[in-house]
Amino acid sequence: MNISKTSTGRESKPKITASSSALMRWAGLSALVSGLGFIIVGLYHPLNVPSAVTTAAWVNVHIVAIAMGFFGLFGMAGLYARQAEKASWLGLAGFVLFSLWLGLIISFSFVEAFILPSLSTELPAFVEGFLGMFTGVASQIDLGILPMLWKISGPMFIVGPLLFGIATFRAGTLPRVAGALLAVGSILIPVGAFLPPELEPRVMIPIGLALAWLGYALFSKRREKATELVPAHSSARPEPSKVA
Repeated sequence: MNISKTSTGRESKPKITASSSALMRWAGLSALVSGLGFIIVGLYHPLNVPSAVTTAAWVNVHIVAIAMGFFGLFGMAGLYARQAEKASWLGLAGFVLFSLWLGLIISFSFVEAFILPSLSTELPAFVEGFLGMFTGVASQIDLGILPMLWKISGPMFIVGPLLFGIATFRAGTLPRVAGALLAVGSILIPVGAFLPPELEPRVMIPIGLALAWLGYALFSKRREKATELVPAHSSARPEPSKVA
């Protein structure tokens, strides 16, 4: 009796491609939202003076900054994962430093949005000391580890986007011009120290534009065609196996 081997030609494959693509798109959208947050903060951040702490603009801008940091963390993870194979150590170092800075910004912005306004009348010395970290005015009270964290956040905000922008430009997976803009924007950050206080936050705008651009590119990128689950049937007949 001859029994021919039959094969359906179908292989069950885990639906990793679709889920990964969806995560990438969500990460791209998060990076886009974070970039817009950078732009809003850069345009509307009030002066770092005690009288501004109780205003609606102050609270709203720092709530945006919290969202900027939150969405930025997820967005940066997606941007790095998309080009991890080509980004080398530059991309990894830039991703880690920029993500650490975003995490610190969430913490500082939370204090500025929800704690400083309530302390403006009860503990004005604390408010003045906290704002002094940003303006360079020495605090009259002990703020613990906060001043040191703010000092190290500065280099993170410069070196992180710089390395990540260079890595993005070299990888070529995402728009090179956006990567170059991110790198150039990071170089412009120290220029803020020479601008009038009301214009100093504007240095965040190029970073925001670059991040939004990269996020949009990641979000709008079409899903790459996955390998067909049903391969073409072989034209050659399978060899029969003889069963006695």
